[in-house]
Amino acid sequence: MSKRKRSYQQAAYGGPGWQPRIRSIREEIGDLWSSCGISSEYARLRSVLLHRPGPEIIALDEPDSIQMWEKLDLDVAQKQHDAIAQAYVEAGVAVHYIHPLCQPTANQMFMADLLFMTPEGAILARPASVVRAGEEREAARRLADLGIPILRSVSGRGTFEGADAMWLDAQTVILGRGLRTNVEGAAQVAHILNQIGVEVIQVDLPFGSMHLMGMLRIVDYDLAFAWPSRLVHAAVEALRARGYYVAFLPDETEALDGASLNFVTLGPRRILMAANNPVTQGFYESLGVRCRTVAVDELGKAAGAIGCLSAVLWRDGV
Repeated sequence: MSKRKRSYQQAAYGGPGWQPRIRSIREEIGDLWSSCGISSEYARLRSVLLHRPGPEIIALDEPDSIQMWEKLDLDVAQKQHDAIAQAYVEAGVAVHYIHPLCQPTANQMFMADLLFMTPEGAILARPASVVRAGEEREAARRLADLGIPILRSVSGRGTFEGADAMWLDAQTVILGRGLRTNVEGAAQVAHILNQIGVEVIQVDLPFGSMHLMGMLRIVDYDLAFAWPSRLVHAAVEALRARGYYVAFLPDETEALDGASLNFVTLGPRRILMAANNPVTQGFYESLGVRCRTVAVDELGKAAGAIGCLSAVLWRDGV
């Protein structure tokens, strides 16, 4: 058998037949990579990633040890989670699920915390608490299966949860630092966003708060809802500087007990929100927001609701 002569004139060495990869990763999305990405919080929602809760949510007797408020009824929690998924499907949103290879943690269902989507793929989170350590592995595996690029995994001693970041416009992200996202994690996220041409506004969250998502939601290019006395001045100023009207919640009790702010925007002035919040729903509707509702009172015992449960993978406009 003759040996083939190796030469710099061959394709493998850049000779005739070499085909350089000249498209950017953004240009490859929808072709080489699956359609994905977001650059706003309000454009039409196309796909989400969920984890249907299982026996892991009732595995321990003490809810506080797994960062939950109360014990959950598994059957009711699963039915409510299924209703959320069905509401997405009825709204034309593709629903994907993770399928953990290892025993999931009790908090695995809170998928919004595990990634943050950009127009060029996902930034993989690194949850801040020991009880959630490793959840990002399952998210990474499923993103790979779905053909979604991962731009960066937060590393070192950095912690970052996706619910601490939000798009103000296509060139700007607001990023909350606090209990779940530390200074090092925030710096890593800001660095990769800066590399793709995005400005990052970092704000410190109040002590006793969980995520930026818990105090701010955006429903259109000019309308945001915020929790008074929780959202910091710098965040309100950044919103107003970009043309947003910031409407403050009228009923703190519904926000605390009914998760009335923990919604997902389905499209401009269309949201999927927790049922049984008549004051807040009426307030939203008075500002032209159409509300689709589902019951989440059982899931809410785990200290999260619709927004926390839903990792947004794709919106129009990218």
